[in-house]
Order: sequence, then structure tokens, then C-alpha cells
Amino acid sequence: MSNVLHIPSYLSAEHLGPWETFLVQIDRVEPHLAAELRPLVPILTRPMRALIVNVPIRLDNGEMAHFEGYRVQHNLSRGPGKGGIRFHPRVTLSEVMALSAWMTVKNAVVNVPFGGAKGGVRVDPKGLSPAELERLTRRYTSEIHILLGQDKDIPAPDINTNEQVMAWVMDTYSMNEGRTAMGVVTGKPVSLGGSLGRRGATGRGVFVSTAEAARRLGLEIAGARVAIQGFGNVGDAAARCFADAGARVVALQDDSGSIANPGGFDVRAVKAWRLEHGMLAGAPGAESISADDFWATDADILVAAALENQITAANARQIRARLITEGANGPTTPEADLILQDRGITVIPDVLANSGGVTVSYFEWVQDISAFFWSEEEINARLERIMREAFSAVWEAARQKGISLRTAAFVLGCERVLTAHKLRGLYP
Repeated sequence: MSNVLHIPSYLSAEHLGPWETFLVQIDRVEPHLAAELRPLVPILTRPMRALIVNVPIRLDNGEMAHFEGYRVQHNLSRGPGKGGIRFHPRVTLSEVMALSAWMTVKNAVVNVPFGGAKGGVRVDPKGLSPAELERLTRRYTSEIHILLGQDKDIPAPDINTNEQVMAWVMDTYSMNEGRTAMGVVTGKPVSLGGSLGRRGATGRGVFVSTAEAARRLGLEIAGARVAIQGFGNVGDAAARCFADAGARVVALQDDSGSIANPGGFDVRAVKAWRLEHGMLAGAPGAESISADDFWATDADILVAAALENQITAANARQIRARLITEGANGPTTPEADLILQDRGITVIPDVLANSGGVTVSYFEWVQDISAFFWSEEEINARLERIMREAFSAVWEAARQKGISLRTAAFVLGCERVLTAHKLRGLYP
């Protein structure tokens, strides 16, 4: 790996984690970049700024607990940092670095004026009371306050965070600033300056990009069999879009297990069951299956909307779908990517497929700054137009250069970032 010299001292070269996936992707895209931009590629292989913080909180029983938190700004050449905050017990600095880098590329692919950033806290939020979760959120926000601002770095929800968490982030930042600063986060409640259409935007974007690819591949969405890994906000919204378009969702998987129904689920009934019982097993019309059987589901479309590194060299050969859409960030390992290419399976990469969320976050940011809000119909129409335009650009670049959609998306995104850097120059 040519980027081995760019490994920062604070990561282990033997265990780079998700950051290694990003470096491999940059290695693969570099030969396809414009010749005058290739000398600037090292800019992409180093995060601009990484902050590690201790997050102490008082538990309900009076004891003090400490959690490790991160905020990474990968590149700000095209605008302020933009990226979510996740609460998860396995969050690492490597993961947050990779996620921030993918945000850099993603924002550039859909051409919104943001750089890439990401944050996280190593915590299992299920083990915290609502009051403890609020204290954790507020203390973490205070610790990373120096990086935040509507013109500096704008967080959003990610895994295990939601509108309420974003409301606490906004309020904490506002209290520290002595003014109400709605534009400092997106994904807020609508009553606090959030945008209509934001909650389901990532899933809607997954559907739109899948429909665009299916049309070019001669695959009808109506009647298509869809398997979805991950049944949180993204997977649920995507499932509803597919079902409403006449597709059959035939398999679902989340951290509670896997279920299948060759005839297709009533996805709304399954969601209601999941919310009530905390698991997919036992949902109406559901047959429990193993994780291995999920990957081998006889489906036309597979949506990976859970965590990173889910499609690996171990299961890539089992997949029977013609089309894979990455609703999560980094769900496919580089080794699996090559296997899928060799098998002729089309993969819509995360930096394109799941960019609906950041696109509507951009709309929310614009609305907050201007104090003028749009209708949900207008937001959805603008989202779908941007997603279709971005998909068309990536598809055409892939066709012209004879490369995968992932490489084409990285070419477009990286060239926009590096061009911005070149035009701005190096200061001082």
C-alpha cells in the first residue's frame, strides 16, 4: 500500500481499522485522477484535525463514569465540516477518521459546500438512563465546543443518536455562546429549526439511487426482491420506499437477528413489532434465518444499511443480488469489493447512495441561516433532483473510464476537493 508512509503515529500500522479501507480506496482512485491533481493526494491521506476528549459524567447512583470521545475534521477545503455523531461501544479513532474522510468525498460527490467531519463517543447508550444520556451529550458537546459552529463544523445524528440528542447539542452550544445557534447542528426537531423530510432523507436517497441504477440495468423496481441489512432509521425509510414502489422486501437483518419471507413483508407491521418487542424474530410473516442465510438470500437488490465491514471476503461470494446499495458508511471491505466486481455485481457506493441525509442536512442548514423554511414536498423534490444528477454524473464517469461506480464517485469527489485545495493554495 503506497499510503503506508502516511500512517499517523497515533494509529497502529498493524491494526489500522477502517482508516485502512479509506487509504486503499484512495490508492485505487489515484491513477484515475487528473495528472495535475495527483501530487496533492497526500492531503486526503491525513486528517486536518483530530480531537480526543475525556467525557466524565455523574451517573444516577452518584458515581462518576468516564467515556472517550472524538471529533475529527478530515478536510475543510470546500466549506465547514459536516458529519454525524455516533454513540457506540466500539467507536474508535480510526473509525471516526475514516467516517470523516468518507464525508469529505460524499459532500463533494453531491456538490454541497461542506468538508468532512465526524464524531463519536465510546459508550453503549442502552446502558444509560435518559438523564445520564443527556449529561453525556452535554459534556461531550462542551468538550468539542472549540471545533463547532455553523461556519466551522456542523454535527448531525448518526448511529444511536437522534433528534433529541441534536437538541441537547444545540442547546449546550447555545448556552456556551450566549445566543440561540440553530445552525450549529442538523437533524434537530422541526420545532427547533429542523427540516421537514430530514428523518427519512438518507433512506429516500438510498431508494432514489437504487432506482436510477436499476433503470440502467433493466431491472424493474416493481416486483423486485429486496434484502435489507439494518432496520434503523435508514433501513426502515428505504424499506418503506421500496414497498411503496411495489418491490418485495424479502429479508431483513439487524443486531437482533435475521428474518425472511419470500412473498415479502408488510414492512410497517415489522417495524411496529420491532419497536414493541425489541427484536425482528416473531414479526408478522417472519421466518427466522441465520446470518449466513441472510447473505445468501435470493434477492435482486441488497441494501447494506448497518455498520462498516459487513460485506467481507467471507460472505461476498454468497451474495446472489444483482445490485448492492450501500446505505451504511463503509459496509464493504476492499477485498469484498474486488470479489463483487469479478462477479459482475453492481455496487452503488456509500459516498453516493447514502448522501441523501447530508443533502437534506444542507437544506436544513440553509433554512436555519436564512430563517426561511420550505415545504416537505419542495425538500423531497430538491433531494431527488440532486441525487439523480449526482448518480448520472458518477454513472457516466464510470462508463467513460471503464471503472466501478465506487472509483468513479471517488474520482469526482476527490477531484473537486483537490481542485478547491489547489485554487486556495497553501497558507502561509
